[in-house]
Amino acid sequence: MFPPADWRPKRSGRGPLNLNSRSPGLIVLAGCLVVVVLVLLVGGCASLERTNAGEYAVVRNGGPLDDRGVRQIIQPGSGLTWTGLWSATHKYPAQQRFYTITSNAEGGDLPGANVETPTSDGVQVGIEGTLYFNVKGNQALLREFDNRFGTRRFGQYYPYEGDEGFQDFLNAVVRPVIDNNLRKQIASFECSELVSSCALVQNQGRVDADALQGSQNNQNLERIQQAINAGLVRDIRSTLGGDFLENLRFNLVRVQLPDRVDQAVAEAQAAFAEVTKSQARVASAEADASANRQRQRGYQDCPACAQIDTLKAIPGNVQTFAPGGDFAITGK
Repeated sequence: MFPPADWRPKRSGRGPLNLNSRSPGLIVLAGCLVVVVLVLLVGGCASLERTNAGEYAVVRNGGPLDDRGVRQIIQPGSGLTWTGLWSATHKYPAQQRFYTITSNAEGGDLPGANVETPTSDGVQVGIEGTLYFNVKGNQALLREFDNRFGTRRFGQYYPYEGDEGFQDFLNAVVRPVIDNNLRKQIASFECSELVSSCALVQNQGRVDADALQGSQNNQNLERIQQAINAGLVRDIRSTLGGDFLENLRFNLVRVQLPDRVDQAVAEAQAAFAEVTKSQARVASAEADASANRQRQRGYQDCPACAQIDTLKAIPGNVQTFAPGGDFAITGK
């Protein structure tokens, strides 16, 4: 017997799954898995860090289940290092740094904050110098430094945000210590002890020649530099709250008079030169007068000598010399 023409096989409830159907739950699950994999992949790539030869790296935890403490320290010139998912890396300079101050308002590492400070006799002088230092690479100190200063901005940047960030940190924390030390040391000297030409202005051109010698000025500048170096190490350590910087050395380049005082010095030097010329002319005239007086006394003692000198003074082109009376001399 044959089945009817409209007969179709019945599908069992346990038959094979129809692959042409779509389950919304499976699609959502697959999408979530893809997102998780992408997030882990991106986070894993971002969790590899390396440092250049001139920088330290302080790594802070950043994962959703982590605390926000320091995870590890990476030394300069490292290879790729695993830092953990979503950790933050703070980089600080490992090479020698320098910080320049100047009396020029447009120069130095903090433009617009030129250093002018008074001497003991009240003359404002400008200072030019440079501070050299290194950030210590001790791991415990780097952790403490980052905890103290790497969690807040100084100006627009955090200290670890490149040269601008570390410069803002120096401007806000270290610069006031340098300025304070300079003011204390400069205030212990008179202007002429630091800049010899200052004596011209203060004494209105009446100065001893020894006062214009620069050797004593150089010795005084060296004394100031030594005192600043001794004080900076102590004061910067106290200000920062730790021994975070090393190899501190301040080089005092020069002490400079402000423009208005420089102009006064130039005018005093010009006047001093004119006075010197006048004094030379007066001395020459006095010497001539003294010689004439001596000569006159000699003629009084020897009248014939006067006549002899008179004959010697006759120009060679004179044919006849007749000084008066019955006396005359005629050349050949």
